[in-house]
Amino acid sequence: MTHGTGSTPPELPTLGALRAAGIEPRSVKEEVRANLVARLRRGDPLTTGVVGYDDTVLPQLERAILAGQDLILLGERGQAKTRLVRRLVELLDPWVPIVAGCEINCSPWVPTCASCRRAADEHGEDLPIAWIDRDRRFAEKLATPDAAVADLIGDVDPIKVAEGRTLGDEETIHWGLVPRHHRGIVAINELPDLPERIQVALLNVLEERDVQIRGYSLRLPLDVLLVATANPDDYTNRGRIISPLKDRFGAQVRTHYPHTIDDEVAIVTAEATPPPTDVRVHVPRYLDEVLAELVHLLRESPDVNQRSGVSVRFTIGAHETLVAAAVRRAARTGADTAVPRVIDLRAVLPAALGRIEFDLLEDGQELEIVEHALARAVLTVWRRHLGGESFDELIERFEQGGLTVDTGDLLAGRDLLAAFDGPITGLARWLQRLGEHERQEDPEVAASAVEFVLEGLHLGRRLNRDELDAFAVRYGA
Repeated sequence: MTHGTGSTPPELPTLGALRAAGIEPRSVKEEVRANLVARLRRGDPLTTGVVGYDDTVLPQLERAILAGQDLILLGERGQAKTRLVRRLVELLDPWVPIVAGCEINCSPWVPTCASCRRAADEHGEDLPIAWIDRDRRFAEKLATPDAAVADLIGDVDPIKVAEGRTLGDEETIHWGLVPRHHRGIVAINELPDLPERIQVALLNVLEERDVQIRGYSLRLPLDVLLVATANPDDYTNRGRIISPLKDRFGAQVRTHYPHTIDDEVAIVTAEATPPPTDVRVHVPRYLDEVLAELVHLLRESPDVNQRSGVSVRFTIGAHETLVAAAVRRAARTGADTAVPRVIDLRAVLPAALGRIEFDLLEDGQELEIVEHALARAVLTVWRRHLGGESFDELIERFEQGGLTVDTGDLLAGRDLLAAFDGPITGLARWLQRLGEHERQEDPEVAASAVEFVLEGLHLGRRLNRDELDAFAVRYGA
């Protein structure tokens, strides 16, 4: 029988009651392995809410867990490393028994600390136990250069010494993060940033099973699953993992950015901050595809530092800025729906530039590089959805009829459509191909589609575009 599995802890208050119920001890690695096997047999995934890793990262992670290995997740910024680590908590049993009152979650079967060993000798089968949930068995520490041994392992507590205990007494120690999560998962983010002397202390606990504090040592056989994360550039340049500790990790799992536009869009849709509830917002998918295409182009650009990478957070932040621009326009113009348009992409660039590191010989070219990539992204998505469509009649209205269309970040959609002075032939078909046919009666949705069409025709060298100001343009023959 395993540990507690319900929403409330079992009614088993003593060690004797545990034995009578047939519950046997098992290590944390045996626990997560057994729970993972149960998931796989049910056909359930290792975790949910992580897009694009089903055939790459998750199988590696599953193999590492099934092998009972400590592991390190290695990847650039914004590749869901921390999220994956936190989801491992789901593989722990909902409840486990500990010796009642223990600071380091001692097992009732094999107590680790001196006070629990003394209590076990005193009470025997009547040893009182408590139950803790899985969340209390997970610790996450961001490695920083100012970290101390006391933070992770522990230090002498002067108050306990003042109470009359001797300095060499184990019970004078105030335990650090790792011992306090004995029989759980300990995650260290950005491990190379951890000073080497702290890594040595950590190795002692994990490998030698002892701690050395203030000149005396004691046995401390902790049971933990160690998971770490690191960026490749940190891994090799800014810091290093000492060789003995690196050898401790049985598996290195390499993460990656989304391989497809669909995956990037799915992540943005799931992770972006929801828009204000008092404004109805609709974001056309093709504009999210433009943002995803832009990011993929930047990840391939020789002018961008690829060791640093272009995080998915860039895409998410760009989407949020796009929505904010549309909400601002709707609030100023009284539109019923806030719908982003191509003109709003101009607000994305300066807001997002700080997320990218460039490799340039001259400063000041950053915006130009991103603008060029954005134009390529718009044209790529335009051709994907509207390639093969005939726009001859529309272009004739510009060339023969002298039509000009102004647009800007504060121009209402109804005013943009009014510039055509009549119905727009083909608009319903364009909306169909762009996946917006269900909202074709909304002038903001129609205006967004029309502006996208005009921008694509300009980029395809079939229409002219004059810059009126930073956030206003005029399309004409």
